[in-house]
Amino acid sequence: MPKLPLIATACVFWAGSAMAQMTPVGAWQTIDDKTGEVKSQIRIDESGGVLGGRIEKLLRKDVKQDAVCEECTDDRKGKPLVGLEIIRGAKKAEGKDVWEDGKILDPENGKTYTLRLTPIDGGKKLEVRGSVLGIGRTQTWVRVQ
Repeated sequence: MPKLPLIATACVFWAGSAMAQMTPVGAWQTIDDKTGEVKSQIRIDESGGVLGGRIEKLLRKDVKQDAVCEECTDDRKGKPLVGLEIIRGAKKAEGKDVWEDGKILDPENGKTYTLRLTPIDGGKKLEVRGSVLGIGRTQTWVRVQ
């Protein structure tokens, strides 16, 4: 009989861990749409129900680690890419595993886009949709284990 509480505790822990993964919070690898090459590692954090994300690492072979955002036109202009905040203001949509109403910066062109984040594949992947007036593109990022 003493094993039953231990098994129940393990099941609750496992269920909680699985549910906790259906969030954008964590570390993600970005993948280049054209080449399929891993580009960077992004860290998404939550504060007061609002998500923000920064470039943690640049992973492409040919990129300079001390590169700055030359194309940015706001407060991020000239700031180092490593540590650069590229996600701002995303909030969880009521009743859904979707975060929206935020902005995402593409440091390669300096443009910001309306953002939607959707965890998929049990939280192992993240659909990242950037758009302007409904026109945009979706990338799939992979969770760093």
